[in-house]
Amino acid sequence: MNVYVGATRQNEGKTVVCLGLLNAFLRRLNKVGYIKPVGQQFNIVDGQEIDKDAILMKSVYKLRENLKDMSPIAVPRGFTENYILQGNKEELAKRVVESYGRVSKDKKMVVIEGTGHAGVGSVFDMPNAEVARLLKTRVILVSCGGIGRPIDEIMLNKPTFDSHGIQILGVIINKVYPDKYDKINDFVRKGLERKNIEVLGVIPYNEVLSSPTLSELLEDIGGKLLSGEGELENTVNRIVVGAMPPHESLDYFGPGTLLITPGNREDIILAAMSGSLPGITKTFCVSGIVLTGGIIPHKNVRHLMEEVPIPVISVEDDTFATASKINSLIVKVRPGEVKKIKTVERLIEKYVDIDRILQLVKK
Repeated sequence: MNVYVGATRQNEGKTVVCLGLLNAFLRRLNKVGYIKPVGQQFNIVDGQEIDKDAILMKSVYKLRENLKDMSPIAVPRGFTENYILQGNKEELAKRVVESYGRVSKDKKMVVIEGTGHAGVGSVFDMPNAEVARLLKTRVILVSCGGIGRPIDEIMLNKPTFDSHGIQILGVIINKVYPDKYDKINDFVRKGLERKNIEVLGVIPYNEVLSSPTLSELLEDIGGKLLSGEGELENTVNRIVVGAMPPHESLDYFGPGTLLITPGNREDIILAAMSGSLPGITKTFCVSGIVLTGGIIPHKNVRHLMEEVPIPVISVEDDTFATASKINSLIVKVRPGEVKKIKTVERLIEKYVDIDRILQLVKK
């Protein structure tokens, strides 16, 4: 058995769904595999380009398969240009099919993670729909919360899968705001039922999953950690740029706040740290501080940093460039983010009909 998890566009929560499905299937079937045939964001592991999601799944669930089989194609800079000039579709297809064969050996279920919408990968002849055809699998589509938008986008993706002879088993609607959950859950099911598409789950928006941790920021902005290593799982849900007098900055601080300020604004840095001193209300605390311009505060301030539970990161970029970079980051679950992983597992078990998926896959 296998199932291909695709999405109607980027950042809809496809990896979150795959993570939760893997957990749910492992609890029910034990022998479960995972593969992401085409990956666009990768790390170098033992000299090989491995998709970050494959690394996540192997790390969290201790999967035994070779990482390169779990991520047979990574797309580095220049890949598409080289393919257009001298690409070989048969070679890519062979790589995917052979890796899948090794991953699926002796498995009761394989979760196959796609990349973006149905047509992503067309530039090198390996769109999601073609990969699903190669692996003889059916598809679950993930789309974002709403009524009109997900239905429109699901119907926009469906013809591409249809043209490759791929059946859509059903859809999962993700990131539905809690105050609209009951209405959207009702109407999106009715709307898609009219299109003969089954809704397999409706998942509420969860701020923890949409908020980067300080660990993520440290990695993605290429910063240097000055202090607060033990608090890197702190999450960020709002950004404050420290360009005001310190007494005014207190009005903007609070749990989940990231302060971005030049490293020589020691007045604001001290104000931010004051909210985490023993006996002080958490109203004025921050989750983390990013110091810009490559400026390191005075040694006395550095000593105080080490006494408060706040990660402090230094970057070379200026404040505007740093804030822009952080705002544009795509938040993904990463190995070691225990709180996020447990949240994902709980949400998928509660809001996705796992038993119905298994029933459909067995048909």
